[in-house]
Amino acid sequence: MTPPILAVKGLEHRYGTGDRSHQAIASIDFELQATRAMSIVGPSGAGKTTLLRCLTGLVTPTRGVVSFAGEAIRGIPEGVGVVFQDYSRSLFPWLSVIRNVEFPLRGIGLGRAERHRRAQEALSMVGLADAVRKYPWQLSGGMQQRVAIARALVTEPRLLLMDEPFASVDAQTRADLEDLVLTIRADTATSIVVVTHDIDESVYLADTVLVLSGSPSHVMATVAVDLPYPRDQVDTKRLEEYLDIRAKIYDLIHSS
Repeated sequence: MTPPILAVKGLEHRYGTGDRSHQAIASIDFELQATRAMSIVGPSGAGKTTLLRCLTGLVTPTRGVVSFAGEAIRGIPEGVGVVFQDYSRSLFPWLSVIRNVEFPLRGIGLGRAERHRRAQEALSMVGLADAVRKYPWQLSGGMQQRVAIARALVTEPRLLLMDEPFASVDAQTRADLEDLVLTIRADTATSIVVVTHDIDESVYLADTVLVLSGSPSHVMATVAVDLPYPRDQVDTKRLEEYLDIRAKIYDLIHSS
């Protein structure tokens, strides 16, 4: 039997020790199957970013195990791409767009021509084929985040983890980037986990929404999103099923 692409068992995390310690995560268990998408949503301070950092291997949980494709994570594993919220700090301003995207390919045995080809392909995927020679500071916020997504995709990850990826852009750009994520998933069969504070976004992007309680967080509910693909910012969000799921998640969060 093929293991899930991501499995979390008995995960807990506490910052600090003694009287000044703070338990951010009480207990979290879930699985994500390959090619599926999950959103993680919860109230402010629920430990969503802490959870994502545990999933990436950037933070070692106090207790519990995070497994990627059946193997316990120790450090960021190959096959996992990460997109952070603050695109302006995650990109290198002194490197051109294509050099930023090529960066994760350095040191893995690829020749310069192959690195360049894969970076161009990733940039084309996010609609930035004409921006290869520009620098991040010459681009809008939405375009910078597209560069960050391309950099995560250039390694051809099996799992893409995204931490509040669209929180810092305007509403229209956010909608465009959400649709980009759906396109990437359809074209690449990449499994995706999106941490977000936006309930609408959580429903629109995912097959399953993991609803966290307030801190210290635990899983309040795992909500299935049985909405048809392809999805559309207008038509999908008019569906009665969409509105029902959104209302259910809203009630869960505001009851925690």
